[in-house]
Amino acid sequence: MGILDFIKGGVGELAIARPDSAKDQWVYKHPDQTIPMKAQLTVDSDEVALFFKDGKYVGSFSAGRHTLDASNIPFLGQLIDKFTGGNVFICEVFFVTTRELASIKFGTSIGDIQDPQTQLRVRLMVHGDFSARVIDPSKLVIGLVGQRATTNEGFLGWFKSQVQKVMKDGIAELIVKQSWPLMKVTSGAYTDEIEVSTLEGVRRHIEPYGVEIIRFGDFTISMDQADKDRLDKLVERFAYVNASGGMAGYQQLAQAEMMMGAAEGMKLGGDAGGAFQGAGIGMGFAMAGQMAGQMGQANAQKAPESRDAIMSTLKQLGELKAAGILTDAEFETKKKELLAKL
Repeated sequence: MGILDFIKGGVGELAIARPDSAKDQWVYKHPDQTIPMKAQLTVDSDEVALFFKDGKYVGSFSAGRHTLDASNIPFLGQLIDKFTGGNVFICEVFFVTTRELASIKFGTSIGDIQDPQTQLRVRLMVHGDFSARVIDPSKLVIGLVGQRATTNEGFLGWFKSQVQKVMKDGIAELIVKQSWPLMKVTSGAYTDEIEVSTLEGVRRHIEPYGVEIIRFGDFTISMDQADKDRLDKLVERFAYVNASGGMAGYQQLAQAEMMMGAAEGMKLGGDAGGAFQGAGIGMGFAMAGQMAGQMGQANAQKAPESRDAIMSTLKQLGELKAAGILTDAEFETKKKELLAKL
């Protein structure tokens, strides 16, 4: 090794600072625990340097350039290694960013929640981003040391898991307590209320670790498309039952669905589908005439229902009973009425 290499090595050991590649990290741990006396410590304006020994906090340095000398910085005396003649500090140095860090992505499953409107259990997800900043660096590093997550990657994993755990429990509890229909929740109707409540819950849980959650962004609650389709269908039927004369309205819905199926049959082409097409047209016009008679003459005698219509209505009544919209007694009463028509 030449004299220039020796000098460069000595300068490198004497200069302690966060490297440029780690400027955006929440926590950067200096890799060397052996620090020579008179070393130059550089702390940027948006960070603080913390000194630890054996996992215990000893002291800190704010922004600026500092000469590490035990003679004028008392707490450094606790870090001197006597076996080196008092020329070396043995400690761990952490650089903690204190500015607000934004656009931290998150996403987690809230779990299965029962929809108060249809009684279906639906799995909800929440995702978005948030911003946060460190308000007590020593509490943060003490907590991380206890969690053995002293690298930036370890910190981010631990931190996001804490935030998402609170979200999962808090959002589910709020939806259940307020009895909010899940279709409205996922449409964004209650996003402001959920966001405010979640922010308060996360802050209570996170601030003891010296971190403050400032705000959420793009806060979205969603459900799987298959669950949405099921919920859409039951909500529509529920609306017919409530708004269209109870079970009479539901029967009209069932018949309308059969008409739509018949209309789809009318779209079939080709010789092979001719017979089916004709049957579909006949069924469509027959059902249309039947529904027109029912709706135009409320007090007139009802046209006989086909076996297929009765069985289809029974099937859909079973779905409403399974969803909790119909009671067992209501289902059995209507079932007997329909079976008597066969």
